[in-house]
Amino acid sequence: MARKIIKTLKEPLEIKPQQESVWICTCGLSKNQPFCDGSHKKTLDESEDKIYEYDEEGHRQEVNK
Repeated sequence: MARKIIKTLKEPLEIKPQQESVWICTCGLSKNQPFCDGSHKKTLDESEDKIYEYDEEGHRQEVNK
């Protein structure tokens, strides 16, 4: 089953249910779903007006609208 995420953030979502924070992936690239593994750092230089997709190896490609 393929997952498609429309992201609005360039960083993970922080959840504070206990003493230590839990970071939830919002970029869709983490290999440790639903938790952040730092993969969002690849998205920091993305243009806001473009859409991208990443392959299994983490390579980025712009999607034509």
